[in-house]
Amino acid sequence: MTISIDKAFGIHENAMHLQGRRAQLLSQNLANSDTPGYKAKDIDFKSALKAMNSGNSQTVLKTTQSKHIQPQGSFMGVMGAEELYRNPMQPSLDGNTVDPHVEMSQFTENSMRYLMTLRFMSGRINGMLSAIRGE
Repeated sequence: MTISIDKAFGIHENAMHLQGRRAQLLSQNLANSDTPGYKAKDIDFKSALKAMNSGNSQTVLKTTQSKHIQPQGSFMGVMGAEELYRNPMQPSLDGNTVDPHVEMSQFTENSMRYLMTLRFMSGRINGMLSAIRGE
């Protein structure tokens, strides 16, 4: 009997990639919380994961001028997820849309989900190692 690694991890491999990229976006938001005019970005994790798992993770650039050139191959925003701008609860006078409390909350939640996914994958790997060893 063969072991399929893709089937063993299911969606968790894609989830880890997206959670890692989302952590980068959220940390960029936190780092730029005092930068005038900076717009906070995030991804819709649920729709991005759904797109990755259905194989629709490639997006095409939109052309607004007839002279725009499409890149060779495929373009991926954030692993197939579109970066969205976060609407601030209370906009600042300098145009910055980062709310540090919201960003920190989102970053913490994303980190916990990442650790949960990592623990699940670690359990799967340990289970496969036990099966290989015959334990």
